[in-house]
Amino acid sequence: MALAIRSLVPLAHVRSVPASIAFYEKLGFTLGNTFTPPDASEPAWAWIQSGNAQFMIAKADEPVVPSQQAVLFYLYVDDVAAKYAELREAGIAGSDMQYPFYAPRGELRITDPDGYTLMITHT
Repeated sequence: MALAIRSLVPLAHVRSVPASIAFYEKLGFTLGNTFTPPDASEPAWAWIQSGNAQFMIAKADEPVVPSQQAVLFYLYVDDVAAKYAELREAGIAGSDMQYPFYAPRGELRITDPDGYTLMITHT
């Protein structure tokens, strides 16, 4: 291949862009950009980031069914236990810390407002 893909940025459809922005800000993401259609009162799209992690969210055209969200998002942090404590302090409940063979320093699972699963672990 002549050109390598240099980045992959997921886009998730959500019920409420403002609610998703608020949730992801509690995880440590910052808002990079939004788009509000001329006839709308709130954004229909947003781009958020934290370090090298980037993520786009867009208002869904159809209902978002949590049980049908079949993608897992892995969020890598340096200190899983510290992030776990930070999330609890921010009011975000998740699973208990687990220590599977592939994550000896721990991992935890949280769910965003639309049912997407976020796995917080280390590299």
